[in-house]
Formats: sequence, structure tokens, C-alpha cells
Amino acid sequence: MADEESEQLDDTADGGGEDASKGGGKGKLIIIIVAGVLVLLLGAAAAAYFFGLFDSNTTDQQNVITKAGEVPENNFVAPAFFYELPEIAVNLNTIGRKAARMKLIVSIEVSDPELIPKLEALLPRIIDNFQVYLRELRVGDLKGSAGIYRLREELLTRVNSAIAPSKVKGVLFKEMLVQ
Repeated sequence: MADEESEQLDDTADGGGEDASKGGGKGKLIIIIVAGVLVLLLGAAAAAYFFGLFDSNTTDQQNVITKAGEVPENNFVAPAFFYELPEIAVNLNTIGRKAARMKLIVSIEVSDPELIPKLEALLPRIIDNFQVYLRELRVGDLKGSAGIYRLREELLTRVNSAIAPSKVKGVLFKEMLVQ
């Protein structure tokens, strides 16, 4: 009988040992789950920070939606004035290919309406600067949005150099045709 009781105690001890190791596995599983949840929360917080959700500078006044042409009382929108240049047509630089032609209509954006008479007075210089640059372009230079962006920046630089020390805000394409 004593032998039976000792065997039962041994079985219980062995069984208890198995339960203890299973309990340790459950503890490890809980730790892994908690660590995973913390990593996900930290990732979500970092994403929210980078997307500007924690930005303290945003106010309701900055997010005002108005009808076309209306300006909110608290927000100031700088006025813009536009001067349309005459149509420019040039042959593009081609080597051993069929001739390529470009037709361009451009508007110049200025912030001061007093600059428009100066643009009109210096129009021959502006047109000359444009044509000299445009004649050296190749069709490949105008491919894609990057090519158009480079063209816009170069034309802006040439207008600003022609009317220096005054500056224009931008060059806007009304029509651009390459054949």
C-alpha cells in the first residue's frame, strides 16, 4: 500500500511537472501577445505622428471651405494678376529627324498690377529669351511631368532675368502643342 501511495505521489509529481511546463508556455504566449500589441500601438502612434495627426497648429479656421470666389474673413489670400503673352511657335532642335514644332501660349502671374506695364515694355526681351531657349529643346526634353516642370522653371527664370530686379510669381501654360 505504501508502494501504491508513493507511485501515486510520483505520478502526481510528474503530472504536476507537465502542467507546470504548460503553464510556463502559456505565460510566454501571453508575453509575446502583449509585446506584439505594444509594437502595433507604437507603430500606429508613429504613423499618426508622421501624418500630422498630432500637429497642434491645425485649427478650424485653416480648414474652412468656402464657395468659389469667397475669401474667409480670417484667412488672407494674396491677390494674383495675370498677363498673357502672345503665342510662341518655334521649331525644336532635331538631329536627323523630321522637324518638330512647338506652339506655346503662356500666362505670367504677378502679385502687383503695377508690374504689368513693365512686362509689356520688356515683352520683346522676354519673347527673345523664350525663343532662344525653346529652339534648343529636343522633343525628349518635354516628355512627362518632369520635363514640363523643368520647362516651367526655366521660363520663370528667364522672365525674372529679363525684368530684374522685379520678380514674377509664376509661369502658367495655357496651351502647349508639340508636333
